[in-house]
Amino acid sequence: MARTVFCQYEQRETEGLDFVPYPGELGKRIFANVGKPAWAAWLAHQTMLINENRLSPRDPKHRAFLETELEKFLFGGGAEKPAGYVPTP
Repeated sequence: MARTVFCQYEQRETEGLDFVPYPGELGKRIFANVGKPAWAAWLAHQTMLINENRLSPRDPKHRAFLETELEKFLFGGGAEKPAGYVPTP
């Protein structure tokens, strides 16, 4: 049987992640409080942030920005789209 968690992002019981997806305490918090659909939504949002803002995952400043956005997206509800972002239909 799959592990379930009360997902803080979706505010409902959902299937939990199979492994800790991020290092450190934040990764443990995500594993305990975020479900698979929410994590998939974050990965899509992160990809959009990287592409639209031309971020490099190797740049420490860009990684710090993505980590801040990760916390806001999953736990704070305050993640924003990049300036001038227009979704493609």
